[in-house]
Amino acid sequence: MFKRPPMEEPIARGNPPVVDRPSSEVLISLTGTPSAKPARRVERSASAIEAPPRRDTRPTRRRTPRDRDRDRSERESRQRPQHSRDDARDQRPRRRRERTEAPVYEPRPTPAPAPAIPTDLPEQASFGELTVSGAMGHALDRMGYSEPTPVQSQVVPLATQGLDVVGQAQTGTGKTAAFGIPIVELIDGESTQIQALVLTPTRELAMQVSDEVSTLGQFQGVRCLTVYGGQSMNVQLDGLRRRPQVVVATPGRLMDHMSRRTISLSDVRIVVLDEADQMLDIGFVDDIERILRATPSTRQTLLFSATMPGPIRRLARRYLRDPEWIRVGGDAEPVEQVDQLYYEVAAQDRQRALDGLLADHDHVTQALIFRRTKIGVDRLVYHLEREGFDAEAIHGDMTQAHRERVMRRFREKGLRVLVATNVAARGLDIPAVSHVINYDMPSNLEEYVHRIGRTARMGRPGTAITFVSDVLDFSTLDVIQEHVGGDLRQERLAFLYG
Repeated sequence: MFKRPPMEEPIARGNPPVVDRPSSEVLISLTGTPSAKPARRVERSASAIEAPPRRDTRPTRRRTPRDRDRDRSERESRQRPQHSRDDARDQRPRRRRERTEAPVYEPRPTPAPAPAIPTDLPEQASFGELTVSGAMGHALDRMGYSEPTPVQSQVVPLATQGLDVVGQAQTGTGKTAAFGIPIVELIDGESTQIQALVLTPTRELAMQVSDEVSTLGQFQGVRCLTVYGGQSMNVQLDGLRRRPQVVVATPGRLMDHMSRRTISLSDVRIVVLDEADQMLDIGFVDDIERILRATPSTRQTLLFSATMPGPIRRLARRYLRDPEWIRVGGDAEPVEQVDQLYYEVAAQDRQRALDGLLADHDHVTQALIFRRTKIGVDRLVYHLEREGFDAEAIHGDMTQAHRERVMRRFREKGLRVLVATNVAARGLDIPAVSHVINYDMPSNLEEYVHRIGRTARMGRPGTAITFVSDVLDFSTLDVIQEHVGGDLRQERLAFLYG
């Protein structure tokens, strides 16, 4: 017979049952009679059963005006409509993604081959009063050189005979071709050894010299390599595998290659020290002496410098064999084609004065502006860009790739204004520069001469402008005027001071 199930005991208030199930689940039977419906399960939190919530008795912080402003901004942000990027992305029509084929990787393009050497060239050609090979004469014609400069007329015959030469000449007189022509004429184009070494103080000058030597020897099979810091070592190692006959280098990176034994100077026949005074100013004298000692004692040495201080003379007497001394122009003398001006401008008015000068696009076609410090260069470029001028900066803190890009734009006339420190004041040949502007007064006479030598290159006209803004500038101005005489004249900025 049917047996009645036992009744569940009532649950005492405050005493939860002890069961082998979660404490938050308490089963309560709706009726004591058997039923087909399952028991209802009631969910209770453990905290509600154990103890009531504790009141927060901490004192409330007094509201400040900042809190009220924050609440006001939150209310306003909730009232204005929200447009997120996701909403805009959802509203755009969805396009079906098409399957694309795997990319086809093409091999790296090979460099353009060297120009073919004409077979109908004469054995000799005339370069003004000089006699050069037919291939050299053809290269000079293509470069637009018809007459040698004074320094070229004196240096080329002596260097071609194998004599050591010390050349002192004004900047911008063609010293690169003065030693580039003898190098190309004397080396063996079929040899795979380094036969000529050219040392320069800066990377930009090294690249410029390398380009000119390569152009001079383009019809004689001359291979030239540029070695300088800031460029990948692997790139230079790849260049060394092509067996160059001429290496144009800065002393620091050349010393790195010598310590790695990736460059050997045992077969060098000609060594050229270009801008020797600046290399000594930078502190390369120890490196230069170590490099010269690594070359054969029978080498031919050519030294070129704009000035001849005592250390340069001692270096020449120690490492050159009975050199021929060539001097074209006076000591630290600017070229005659430079029109030299200076303006007395207050320091706070220099930016306005520069803006007024650059506004004349017909007169100032391309300008090179010098400042003393790197931060001064960056600030001036920022101002010029805000005023709408096409300007860029170049100084030592920039990467080599950036410096090369800027200099390429400036040489190709794609950039109108270049602001630089003295890193560009030596040796660079930028023919299109119509104006050099000394925004900051040069520190000495030699610096002034090298700065303004960036214009009026190779007989072209040019203008050099100097701002005199400080009391200390007048003492330097007196030294410059005493040296150049009446060539440096004062003018007044009518648009600024009436």
